Amino acid sequence: MLTFNPFREMEALRREIDRAFASVLSSGAEGFSTAFLPGRAARAYPLLNVSEDKDHLYIQALAPGLDPQNLNLTIQRNSLTISGEKSAPQGINSEAYHRSERAAGRFVRSIELPVEVDSSRSEARYQDGLLSITLPKSEEAKPKQIAVAVQ
Repeated sequence: MLTFNPFREMEALRREIDRAFASVLSSGAEGFSTAFLPGRAARAYPLLNVSEDKDHLYIQALAPGLDPQNLNLTIQRNSLTISGEKSAPQGINSEAYHRSERAAGRFVRSIELPVEVDSSRSEARYQDGLLSITLPKSEEAKPKQIAVAVQ
């Protein structure tokens, strides 16, 4: 005789909910993406490349069509937040669009930085739709050589 185990029951319920969501999401048209449907799936904007060398982190954000005055960069602990607003093209009625995949409106993107940075010496440049951010690593985050004493 099996005894009642609430954890086993909760795990079975979780599996049923996962199956229900999987069937709803997979029942759409083949290749259909919800990335451009507001409220259905979040898009990662702007698209980022993050690299590093011994002394710096480098972040390049692909963000064409932005007014640099509408960009806000914030560093808090080891998290970088890029926010702003992308305005819609002027002079075209929304009824005239056949297809609109270049979204406009407010955006916020936060990423976890792999190391601590010195935010007081950070630099950012926006040119030709590319936001380039240079973040110097904090002294504590830089690798240090340790001498080995031979006895």
